[in-house]
Amino acid sequence: MIPFLSCAKSLLFWVIKHFVHADFREHFQRMKPLDRLLFLIIHGLDRSGMEWHRFPVFLGLAYLLARRHLHYHYTLLNVGKNQAGERFNPAEFPYRTANGKFNDPSNEDAGSIESFFGRNIAPLDCRKGLLKPNPMKVATKLLARKQFIDTGKQLNLIAVSWIQFMTHDWMDHLESTQQIELKASEKVANQCPLRSFKFYKTERVNTCLDNIKEGHLNIRTSWWDGSAIYGSNSSQLHEVRTYKEGKLKIAGLIQHDQEGLEKAGNIRNAWIGVSSLIALFILEHNAICDALKKEYPNLDDENLYRHARLVTSAVMAKIHTIDWTVQLLKTDTLLAGMRGEKEFSKIGFTTRMVSMGHQACGALELWNYPVWLRDVVPQNVDATDRADHVDLASLENIVYRDRERSVPRYNAFRRSLFLIPISKWDNLTNNKEVIDTLREVYGDDVEQLDLLVGMLAEKKIKGFAICETAFVIFLIMASRRLEADRFFTSDFNEKVYTRKGFEWVNTCESLKDVLDRHYPGMTNRWMNSTSVFTVWDAPPDPHNRIPIYLRLPH
Repeated sequence: MIPFLSCAKSLLFWVIKHFVHADFREHFQRMKPLDRLLFLIIHGLDRSGMEWHRFPVFLGLAYLLARRHLHYHYTLLNVGKNQAGERFNPAEFPYRTANGKFNDPSNEDAGSIESFFGRNIAPLDCRKGLLKPNPMKVATKLLARKQFIDTGKQLNLIAVSWIQFMTHDWMDHLESTQQIELKASEKVANQCPLRSFKFYKTERVNTCLDNIKEGHLNIRTSWWDGSAIYGSNSSQLHEVRTYKEGKLKIAGLIQHDQEGLEKAGNIRNAWIGVSSLIALFILEHNAICDALKKEYPNLDDENLYRHARLVTSAVMAKIHTIDWTVQLLKTDTLLAGMRGEKEFSKIGFTTRMVSMGHQACGALELWNYPVWLRDVVPQNVDATDRADHVDLASLENIVYRDRERSVPRYNAFRRSLFLIPISKWDNLTNNKEVIDTLREVYGDDVEQLDLLVGMLAEKKIKGFAICETAFVIFLIMASRRLEADRFFTSDFNEKVYTRKGFEWVNTCESLKDVLDRHYPGMTNRWMNSTSVFTVWDAPPDPHNRIPIYLRLPH
């Protein structure tokens, strides 16, 4: 037995030294034996250049399942200590609460308002390098649009509106009261719409942990609970409810005047695309109330509201999973995987939706960031405008906020996801102009490359509107948000949703179904494509007779 163990240890040492990438050896040594085997399989495929998205569908899915398993066990980090008395009886709360509590049976506060953001990757303190290189230089040299690059027919403006609608549902960082100023470097100042701008820092909060000492609080609920519509606290919820037959206030929302917008839940920094979807799903909520009232005439206002919110939230999550995602990641492998689980106020809803449906959105590429977003008016939590304009490309969306919130830069981020890092700019892209500009901004230090700049420069898998690095995070979080929520797992049943509500969720397959319910004839007249999220004059997806799991990549 001793010689066998000695031989096994020697073999393991050889594998670690000669096969496992140096950046992953520490992770590998912490893994259980079966997980080591899974890691060696996916790592071996990655190192060999055999790309998983070129496999037959069933093998591609096996690769993704193995990768997701490893991330679930080795790259999800809790932030903040659990509090005593956190467990509860789910039967006592068969509904979604205003503040997001009581969704996770093992932790009553998980995902609730003002809870800590969890992390997929250990925080990297970037405070000393906040301005290296200057965020406005990065935005000007690498992000600012030179000419519009679209996604072809793959995605339209409704698809862009949808992900921002979801973001309004999931997250918004708590800000501090301290305001600071960001200034452009001399070399790019004359090319920036704003030479400097002021903004509020993200609040850093003590976690009472030894390994992650500080974290950031979410002022929205993290769940897929429709909080963009309903709000994330009882005060916001009170503002949107009629307290009659479970319904929400609709006055003004279809026309989208300012008064009407103030009656929605989380409308901070909303625009016409987001507010249109908010309006649509308020109609959906109220239609569900009508159906439930007809089926169960004895249900009171509170129970009608609670059941309708459950159903509406589930419909939104389902649309995101099997409709929006399939268009974002347009491959058979992902189709199989997702199936497993003031002027504008005068324009009518149909005109807005048809217009956005026919207009392709901008591609996630370098040099394609809308210039007008570099000089915009941000809003306070109550959706009132702030005095100072900001450059979103430099601040919120791309550069400064990631550094401020301790998000690792591109290479460190990839290492934490078991993705092989780049050692030179040529590993990232073949585009000489991109390489030259990256070298101008970052020198030859690839470790300084900002995460989202790297993801915009990264080569994309055919059919994907996002890069593989972004996809891996998507793979983890999209499924985790569903699996951690009891209203999509153990409590997804007729008892909690009612038979009628459960039927409503199961028969709604896409955003097209919702539009057809409230605006009959719109899609028949104006839409040719298979999905609402695809440019509407695109041809429908061709029928494929081959069973999806047996298909080969195009």
